[in-house]
This record gives sequence, C-alpha cells and structure tokens, in this order.
Amino acid sequence: MFVKSNILDRIRLPFRSDRELVRSISLILGFYPHDIKYYKQALAHKSMTRKGGTGGCEHNERLEFLGDAVLESIVSDILYRRYSDRREGFLTSTRSKLVQRDTLNKLATEIGLERLVRSNSHSMSHNSYMGGNAFEALVGAIYLDRGYDACMHFMRDRILKAVINIDKMAAKEVNFKSKLIEWAQKNKLQLEFRIIEERRENNSTPVFVSRTIIEGLDGETGRGYSKKESHQQAAKATLQALKQDKDWVRAIFDAKTLRTAEEEEPVALVPEATTENQ
Repeated sequence: MFVKSNILDRIRLPFRSDRELVRSISLILGFYPHDIKYYKQALAHKSMTRKGGTGGCEHNERLEFLGDAVLESIVSDILYRRYSDRREGFLTSTRSKLVQRDTLNKLATEIGLERLVRSNSHSMSHNSYMGGNAFEALVGAIYLDRGYDACMHFMRDRILKAVINIDKMAAKEVNFKSKLIEWAQKNKLQLEFRIIEERRENNSTPVFVSRTIIEGLDGETGRGYSKKESHQQAAKATLQALKQDKDWVRAIFDAKTLRTAEEEEPVALVPEATTENQ
C-alpha cells in the first residue's frame, strides 16, 4: 500500500539556515514554500516551544487542527471523483483508512517529515502520534501559505500517486472488532456490541448505529449500512478512545474489579446440615 520513496535520502539535517529548511520542505512538497514561518511552526512540537510575546502559540497544535479539516475535505474530494460509482459507505470507509493516525504516522516517516520535527527526546520517545500530528500541521501550513489548490496538489500528486497505493488501501480490510474483542479477552473484560438505532435512509437504505459496552459502561458508537459495518465503526472509535482517554480505561478496570469482587462473595448463607424434623 505504501510505495518506497527516495525523498528521505535527500533531506539534510540539521538546519543551519532557513535555506536548508526550504530545500528539505520543497523536496517533500514538490514546490517551494512562500513563507517558511508556517512550516517552522508545523515542525515545532509543543515540548520545544513557548508562548510568544503576543500570546500566540508557536507550536503546531493549531496548524494540526486546521490541517485535519483541510485533509478530510481534500481526501473526500479525491475519492468522490476517483470512485464515481461507489456508495457513501465505501467512500467513508476509504477516507477513514487514509486519514487515520496510523496511516499519517507511516506517511510522515516515509516522506522524511518525522525526522524534521523539533521535539525534546522525552516527548519523541513517548508520543507515537507525533509524526501524524506533524503531517496534519504540514497540510495546515500549506493551506495558509499556498492555498487549497496547493494542498490538493500535494495530497493527490505527491502522496496518493507517489507514496500510497490508494486502490490497495481502499481494498484493505481492517477488522477493528476482532482487535477490540482480543483486547477485552486478554484483560478478561465483558464486552458487548448493541444496536441502539435502526432506520431507513431516504426511505430505502437501511442504516444501523451500534454502541460498544465494556463492563457495563457505554462506549463509542458507529454507523453503517449493515450491522457488521456499524460494529466495525463502533469498535474503531472505541479503540481510538481507549488510546486517548485514560480516565475511561481506569473506570473500565474499576468496574471489572467491582464485578469480580461481587462474583467472589457468597450469595447466600450456607444451609444447615440437618433435616427438617431434627
């Protein structure tokens, strides 16, 4: 699904001047940036920056927010035109595969972007999403620097044509439900998939909404045109939430501890070993 790229071999580190940064960025983008400040910000993890004198953030989180929205719009546009005969469910699923964090992390590594991110060593070793976050921030920087068309050129011609095999990615089946079930079984957790809504879209197409329930606690929901698809989407959202929400994970294991303690307690007094006539 990923095509080997030779960009990485041509990137020089460290940067001694903006000229070297411009060169490295242009190798990734396929064009020269107009204003290098956006790209400096895109490559700055918050662990390496401070509040500016005007109160504005110098790290890449705001660009990441912007890039996430632009990236979803562009990928939607590309898929809509490429797969003109496919239904919404296929397009949504394929877009999700292309913009999910694991894919963006691999992209950042493949094009050499991950090597350019400025961060302290502790943050780099403990943040598995740093590359993907920087990729989104890069898209945000392109949008501010060169506009939507430049973002489209970058994603369509530099990424989806040169780095990712989009058709193989679209055909890839990721069984999120199996992954979640395996995680629950390893941790001896009670897991349930429950259909919470069933309706017909435009009076014809059935739509299902599922929710995961772990140790009696409501999890995430997923929507699909079949029960199976809705389960997969709910499982995917739940796996993402488990990665990000440590308080929820703690609550799940607290609920498990309470359940197992109750199961181990005697439910009734042991009867006397005597007959009724005695």
